[in-house]
Amino acid sequence: MTDIAGTTSELDVTLEKHRVELTGYCYRMLGSAFEAEDAVQDTMVRAWRSYEKFEGRSSLRSWLYRIATNVCLDMLNAGNRRARPMDLTAAAPLAQAALSPRPDNVWLEPMPDARMLPSVSDPAEAAVAKESVRLAFVAALQQLPPKQRAVLILREVLAWKASEAAELLDTSVASVNSALQRARATLAEGPGDDTAVSDPLDDEQQKLLERYVAAFEGYDMAALTALLHEDAVMTMPPFDLWLRGTSDITGFMSTIGASCANSRLFPVNVNGTPGFAHYKPDPENGGYAPWAVQVIEISEGRIAGFHCFLDTPRWFPLFGLPAHLDLNGEPDEVQ
Repeated sequence: MTDIAGTTSELDVTLEKHRVELTGYCYRMLGSAFEAEDAVQDTMVRAWRSYEKFEGRSSLRSWLYRIATNVCLDMLNAGNRRARPMDLTAAAPLAQAALSPRPDNVWLEPMPDARMLPSVSDPAEAAVAKESVRLAFVAALQQLPPKQRAVLILREVLAWKASEAAELLDTSVASVNSALQRARATLAEGPGDDTAVSDPLDDEQQKLLERYVAAFEGYDMAALTALLHEDAVMTMPPFDLWLRGTSDITGFMSTIGASCANSRLFPVNVNGTPGFAHYKPDPENGGYAPWAVQVIEISEGRIAGFHCFLDTPRWFPLFGLPAHLDLNGEPDEVQ
């Protein structure tokens, strides 16, 4: 076997080079940011402990993907399937809006781009990677049986050959091709997704987001309505409530969500799309307190969806965001 890493420290460095892409793979498989990072850590530990048995018949990268796949399949044996609010319930009319939380393990989770999308020089490859971590696509993956999920990701996202996927999964090429065909058929039966964002953002999209920030921070419902698709969607995990349509969305924001007036939004890169860290006024301590990570979906020059993940004690550290802002919007320490 070729000596890939002569010392423990060299092995650590070698394994670490694969962490980001493995995190992206595990995130697509599991739909959870934290479970993905746990799965990758488990993969690294298993690889480190069994490295002496690595015979070099495949690349180190393929070997790590094999370990990561087995870790994910073991985790998925528990049967949990991550979802978005619209996957579980019908849209609630504003008159019946109620904030009913569900456990953390129900929800598809957001993930910072930097933690799961490695830097690549090919713009086309980068675009495919971003498309494959969008919330709608990862939610669709959750509808597939675990092995079909792995096959689809390996073949269509990572562009592995059928023979390579078959070797990784200890199965035949015919079995891989059959699983891929069934996975494609299942995804084709699902709702279409026509949201699209240029990479980098084109001028029109950038201006749309700037107008969105101005409308949201100013809590200008008329301006916000002009930016939203008429059938735009708003979700707020961990609550299962979701709203469709400009009147219900702005009606909710003007009533139950009125405390978000005078908020501050700061851009983040999340799930391959634009997003914002949302801080709202903190009447107790002054300044601004974390409220949500927003994932923005754009279609045909308008905002088609904004998904507000409210569990900020989990999300803001994951994104490296300050725990509090002063009145000027600068990070500060709350006493």
